[in-house]
Amino acid sequence: MRLRIHRGTREIGGTCIELESEGARILLDLGLPLNAKDLASTPLPAVDGLSVPSASLLGIVLSHGHRDHWGLVPKVNPAIPLIMGQATESIIRAAADFVPDAVALKASQHLEHRKPLQLGPFAITPRLVDHSGFDAYAMEIASGGKRLFYSGDLRAHGRKPKLFDALINDPPRDVDLMLMEGSSLGRLVDDATFPSEEDLEEIFVARFKETEGLALVACSAQNIDRVVTIYRAAKRTGRSLLIDAYAAEVLKATGRDSIPQPAPGWSNLAVYVPQRQRVQLKAKGIAPLVDSYRGFRIWPGQLAESAPRSVMLFRGWMMSDLAQAGALTGARVFWSQWDGYLAEGQAGAALKADCDRRGIPFETVHTSGHAGPSDLKRLAAAVAAKRLIPIHTFERLRFPDLFSNVELANDGEWIDV
Repeated sequence: MRLRIHRGTREIGGTCIELESEGARILLDLGLPLNAKDLASTPLPAVDGLSVPSASLLGIVLSHGHRDHWGLVPKVNPAIPLIMGQATESIIRAAADFVPDAVALKASQHLEHRKPLQLGPFAITPRLVDHSGFDAYAMEIASGGKRLFYSGDLRAHGRKPKLFDALINDPPRDVDLMLMEGSSLGRLVDDATFPSEEDLEEIFVARFKETEGLALVACSAQNIDRVVTIYRAAKRTGRSLLIDAYAAEVLKATGRDSIPQPAPGWSNLAVYVPQRQRVQLKAKGIAPLVDSYRGFRIWPGQLAESAPRSVMLFRGWMMSDLAQAGALTGARVFWSQWDGYLAEGQAGAALKADCDRRGIPFETVHTSGHAGPSDLKRLAAAVAAKRLIPIHTFERLRFPDLFSNVELANDGEWIDV
């Protein structure tokens, strides 16, 4: 078995790994680079069979539902089998009705925790991991007497830390080569740790108590851990969580009745459908989906009165609706996403500027979706691979100082496992 990393040895995002064994090939992820201007102008990596059919390309295995791991899939030959988690497929499909240039993907097989899957000569064993992307997997892959472990994206400080502990306590054995993400390197000093989702919950509880009006939390609806954190903090402070139709459909798509959603048994939750979204749903011919929120709807005329008792999952374009409803008195905005989106020219910077103009306090309350250096050290030590190659990182040169048996690779070069 051999591999080549098409993107990822020197950057975060755009991940694509090609494996070859016995004349057959698979891809692990096919992501859109973070610096891509758009999908149309971003070329596919030089993988035989992505555009023109090739019998040797058996499929594309997607570790999770973040676009930097699957965003180039819409450009490939649709006959190529896609393998991903069932919830990942459902969430991507649900988001496609709301997110610009998004598409619904169709899986030929689903990844399941520790359930082996055979693709030609490749035996793949997925391991469910803790990550800000729901239904994320690391993968053990065996072929030709060799064993590879791909960490995917993972962390130990989310709402599912037991998954990381389980990976540490019962790691894959006899691994010849490990591909390990290093997204956090350069963002955190080696002995520091990121706040946990539980830490964030306590911060949100304190901030919501201090907020006189509507608490607006700018976070991704697909960051299910964060939505749970916000819901729990809202409930603890006597507030209801207001979500839009996009968030409602994503939460339903998880297929987990333990996740907050507009369904029986969930109190302190309501669905507000902004005007822009109502127009969008009507244009797509799917306006009737809001009928499923019956009993959970909150209307524009109710926003101002309910604001002091509410928390809203929020995006900047919703501001005009809230202003028109008179619901911004005493409001505060909490940014709960990567701070890179606050850079000049990004949507977050425009939102912050809008808050400044309106006199609305703006504060960041966030934690990383990726493991810090100390947890990566624990993972590398537990797996104890014969060789470790950095991936999904801008700081590959720091790996030899932190981990053992490090081998630095380059994009596009073939490496024997």
